[in-house]
Amino acid sequence: MTHYDVVKTVRLTEKGTAQSANANQYTVVASPRASKVQIRKAVEALFSVKVLKVNTLNVRGKARRQMTAAAGRDPSWKKAIVTLKEGDKIQLT
Repeated sequence: MTHYDVVKTVRLTEKGTAQSANANQYTVVASPRASKVQIRKAVEALFSVKVLKVNTLNVRGKARRQMTAAAGRDPSWKKAIVTLKEGDKIQLT
């Protein structure tokens, strides 16, 4: 897997913005098959930062309903909360 396969995107939410300002943590959408070590190496290579800690969790997809009676489901995904070294930042713009 390449670094782009491991780290798909950085999530921008209100909670994530507060985490990045207060605790220097960023939320990353990762491949469900990626390990913490792979996520650490990919973030360090893609964003040129030093990663101190990686916490991961699998987010279950929400049940969705369209205009029909049949229910659908959003895909499940893996969330990784990455803590960076003091002074390092990920440029999101």
